[in-house]
Amino acid sequence: MNIPDPSTLNFWSLAPDALLKSLDSSNQGLSSGEAIKRLKENGPNSLASKGKTMMITLLFKQFVSPIILLLIGADILSYVLGDKADAVIILMIVLISGLLGFFQERGAYNAVQKLKQLITSTVNVIRDGKQQAVPSENIVPGDIIVLDAGDRIPADCLIIESTSLFVGESSLTGESYPVEKIAGTVAADAVISQRTNSLFMGTNVFSGMAKAVVVHTAKDSEFGKISKSLNIRPAENEFAAGIRKFGYLLAEITGILLILIFLANILLKKDILDSFLFAVALAVGLTPQLLPAIISINLARGTRKMAEKKVIVKRLESIENFGSMNVFCSDKTGTLTEGTISLHGCVDYNGNPSDKVSKYAYLNAILETGFSNPIDDSLKAMKPPVDASSFPKTAEIPYDFLRKRLSIAVTENGAQCLITKGALNKVIEVCTTATDGEGKPVQISDVKAKLDNQFQEYSSQGLRTLGIAIKTIPAGQKITTADEAGMTLVGILTFEDMLKEGIVDTIKELNGLGIQLKVITGDNRLIAANIGAKLGLDPKAMITGPDLININDTALVTRVNKTVIFAEIEPNQKERILLACKKAGNVVGYMGDGINDAAALHAADVGISVNDGVDVAKDAADIVLMEKDLRVLVDGVKEGRTTFANTLKYIFMATSANFGNMFSMAGASLFLTYLPLLPKQILLTNLLTDLPETTIATDSVDDDWITQPRRWNLGFIKKFMVVFGLISSVFDYLTFFVLLRLLNAGMVEFRTGWFLESVISASSVVLIIRTRNSVFKSKPSKYLLWSTIAIMLVTIYLPYSPLAEMFGFKPLPALFFGAMLFMVLLYAITAEIAKKIFYKNVKM
Repeated sequence: MNIPDPSTLNFWSLAPDALLKSLDSSNQGLSSGEAIKRLKENGPNSLASKGKTMMITLLFKQFVSPIILLLIGADILSYVLGDKADAVIILMIVLISGLLGFFQERGAYNAVQKLKQLITSTVNVIRDGKQQAVPSENIVPGDIIVLDAGDRIPADCLIIESTSLFVGESSLTGESYPVEKIAGTVAADAVISQRTNSLFMGTNVFSGMAKAVVVHTAKDSEFGKISKSLNIRPAENEFAAGIRKFGYLLAEITGILLILIFLANILLKKDILDSFLFAVALAVGLTPQLLPAIISINLARGTRKMAEKKVIVKRLESIENFGSMNVFCSDKTGTLTEGTISLHGCVDYNGNPSDKVSKYAYLNAILETGFSNPIDDSLKAMKPPVDASSFPKTAEIPYDFLRKRLSIAVTENGAQCLITKGALNKVIEVCTTATDGEGKPVQISDVKAKLDNQFQEYSSQGLRTLGIAIKTIPAGQKITTADEAGMTLVGILTFEDMLKEGIVDTIKELNGLGIQLKVITGDNRLIAANIGAKLGLDPKAMITGPDLININDTALVTRVNKTVIFAEIEPNQKERILLACKKAGNVVGYMGDGINDAAALHAADVGISVNDGVDVAKDAADIVLMEKDLRVLVDGVKEGRTTFANTLKYIFMATSANFGNMFSMAGASLFLTYLPLLPKQILLTNLLTDLPETTIATDSVDDDWITQPRRWNLGFIKKFMVVFGLISSVFDYLTFFVLLRLLNAGMVEFRTGWFLESVISASSVVLIIRTRNSVFKSKPSKYLLWSTIAIMLVTIYLPYSPLAEMFGFKPLPALFFGAMLFMVLLYAITAEIAKKIFYKNVKM
């Protein structure tokens, strides 16, 4: 049967049976064979770029910077005007540089893609008449999917059936509150917000359950269309902003240099085309061309190292923010505590053990089919007080974050018994009576004070409390949330969640790394204070959810740095807390794995989730932990800081060396009657000095980079570039003096000598300025050391090689090499001394 074109199908206006028929599907779903066939026809259900397309984009990116395009254009003009040999050589060097960057970035990209596959993202689908989990990318039109609270909706669908279904559609419609969805039909011209019978890709199930048929996948979905038309990109993080600002700085310097040097050479009546090529080649030389590749290499290596420690990075740039993080916000359960909540007691309103409470709590938990949680798991694990099969389930009202209750209806004594479990205050508010262990009813108002005292006592012990209530409803009557009224409180459940072993030491280690822990929890202030004190946090430094309502945003920013515990926090308040932390000047990490954590994960500089968290949390996170353990987080932070340090090393080295060389060339071109270096020699210098720096990701990092968070400091980079660039330039001018006055070098000898000194000095000084410590105390990695030595040897050999004439070089006398060795040693000593003075007076 031909499946209709999705773009012409107003599926929300069709009844489920009619739509299933048009999609050649049924309530039993597709067969596995048919699903495979449709997957081949429609392609994967993903908006990500295909591998081949991504590689072409990556290759194209290497050659599209304005300066490179300008150089290629001038080079082609030079070829047309007769300088064919030099034009070909320049083009070859540009091509080699571009391909080097491409292969480095491709390797990094492929490594990261493999690691991302470790993060599970599956959907419950009915295929071959059975429910099974399949990767969300394999979903096809006609599939029947089953959704629960916390699930990410993988495609545009029509609801077949639902129970108390509420969906968060803020990513699509901007509506901040969850909207109710029900089966049915709506008008063909209904806008997205009016399609109450439809589910859309990229939204998430907030509460309830649903069965739906998939209609549109990938680019055919509403989210796919918006993504394509708006070219949606993730928000720029701090590291990306730093790179962008650094790029602007280089562009300003490059533009000024290019214009001034070109005009100076024209005034000195040098060849116009040669002068222009020279100026553009200088601009290329100033630009750290391999910066994108170096960043990718560093990030990919950091990603691999973090994966070894069970930390999977979804968005590469977040590694840098991970290292810069100085505030870490976390929930309590499962992160600071074991997360395996154990049942502590089942008591009546007098605090006496109650079998009746155990019975109804067990039935509520064992028959619940919504979102799995540790509390229900602990109730299911108790010795069964009754046989659940003797109490047929008749209805379920799923938990949601407004009611904070979950109700199950069962058949008991010929009627329906509604069993409600939830936050104690939320259960009490729907009760009119309460019973003790003997079943004697009393007015809820008569025992309210006693219940409050019990709640305070249990909470001060760090125990979590829930209420259990029941109500008899006639058999056959449809049950809704309105029936959660006039109930009878049966009793109280108490739960215990022990601190994780070693968590106090882990928090101390985080503090030692300059990271402050802030606990954000929905638990009441007494429980939060109890846990906080055990963790070594000041329980007095607390703000509660009700407090937040009365604190304006400005006041919160001033208080947030002094607050370490946020208790009784509503889901919609988490994002506000994180934004206040960021406005107070912090780089903020947030760890969450629940349905209500998506907004907070997006708001954080680094969103962290766990692999067994709900889909919506994993989708919003930048980093996913394979284990919910803060110890792996500590390792990840250290790796993030190592990655950030090595990235900045390249920027320090490349910009200072390049700036020095370009400043020297600019000056030399003013007093020489010829160009100090040919364009092809400038580009070759840039390529050779860049090659060893591709190994910078393997380099060791000083302890001071690890023990404190570091952030972008453009002012520091400017000062570093100017100071060490000028030192480099001083020795360049010393080289000019040796070549012109002592050796009486001609044009070719001058260019050869300066080329040799420039590459060798720039390569050797890398080993010094890569660390603020003495080079003897902080040794480079073997890869950086040996690649540097190899480039030096290649450079020395070039004037004697068959390529010498092609590049305009010639052999030099032994006297020059002796003088060069002396200058390089003097340069190294000067750089070492300057480094100590610089770091003493300039703070990073």
